[in-house]
Amino acid sequence: MTDTIPALQGESLDALVWRVTGQGSGAVERVLQANLGLAAIAASLPEGHPVFIPILPRAASDLPLLQLWD
Repeated sequence: MTDTIPALQGESLDALVWRVTGQGSGAVERVLQANLGLAAIAASLPEGHPVFIPILPRAASDLPLLQLWD
């Protein structure tokens, strides 16, 4: 994924990264590296603030969810 995603009102960077990629802290660091200066406002992004999401490799733990009861 390589996209610029607008933040929701008051959304934190980790929440935005989770919403878009489904990945946690390792992905947040890669997004911070791709968006210089973003760390200063990452706790509460202004609504509509563009955040560039670079291509993020899938983690080894991203296995399909196994449902015991369907």
